[in-house]
Amino acid sequence: MKERVAAALEKVKPALKADGGDVELVDVTPDGVVKVVLKGACGGCPMSQMTLKMGIERVVKQEVPEVKEVVAL
Repeated sequence: MKERVAAALEKVKPALKADGGDVELVDVTPDGVVKVVLKGACGGCPMSQMTLKMGIERVVKQEVPEVKEVVAL
């Protein structure tokens, strides 16, 4: 599952990088929680939670239905 999540994250990276940010996969737990670190401009952006939930989490869940949640560390 971790490889599939990583592939899904690759699909959102270009949009994040266009705004000076990035996302790094830290872990995927057995119960379907994806842990990521938002980097660059995304790390301190006030809209990062919306980006995380409405952008990153939506794409990851679409690609890997077993994922329950994406959380930023």
